[in-house]
Amino acid sequence: MTILNNFFFIALPYLSLIVFLIGTIYRYRAKKFTYSSLSSQFFETRKLYWGSLPFHWGIVFLFFGHLIAFLFPGSVLLWNSQPVRLAILEITAFVFGILTFIGLVNLFYRRIKEPRVRVVTSVMDIILEILLIAQVFLGLWVAYGFRWGSSWFAVVLTPYLNSIFTFNPKIDAIVMLPIIVQLHIIGAFLIVAIIPFTRLVHFLVFPLSYLWRPYQKVIWNWNRKKVRNPKSSWIIHRPTNN
Repeated sequence: MTILNNFFFIALPYLSLIVFLIGTIYRYRAKKFTYSSLSSQFFETRKLYWGSLPFHWGIVFLFFGHLIAFLFPGSVLLWNSQPVRLAILEITAFVFGILTFIGLVNLFYRRIKEPRVRVVTSVMDIILEILLIAQVFLGLWVAYGFRWGSSWFAVVLTPYLNSIFTFNPKIDAIVMLPIIVQLHIIGAFLIVAIIPFTRLVHFLVFPLSYLWRPYQKVIWNWNRKKVRNPKSSWIIHRPTNN
């Protein structure tokens, strides 16, 4: 078991981070135009709505919840020092976990059942969604079966992750955790490793420029040469045809 523990909790994290860094940089430099979610909304919208909306709302909350517990463990423990606040945090996280799971199941069902979406589905899309479903399911299992995870995350997992990033891995506490928790940790590293090869990579290039770019100009029945004139400048006022 020592060899397996060293592989899964020491070697695998570093392999995942190396593949993630090299893979994302290479893909951005060599295949920049694939840095997107490759949306298939054009092919089918209704099922996408009931999958994408709960998934994105849920995963954003869970991601930042884990990130805060990693960056500010003391603040999390201080918040959890009051039983009511601890219960509110745990119940809220569990609800968002269920929301994420429902969204993922709907997205996966849509991907394998909708013929037009299935045509543009790659093997990595299937692998990614299966891994995400398994990861969220394990997270819900951990939250239900091993209560107050936000507190022991700050006490056990945060020091472990810090030891990984400081190149002094300490896995003594990790190897004592229940197997379900260990599988959840391993699943996270696997997802990090395959991100560069999937459409999930689009979260690295969130289009922040949309927040301050001018209104989009939509013009009908104009001369084609004028519409496509590259010298036309943007205006900051709302178009009159909007």
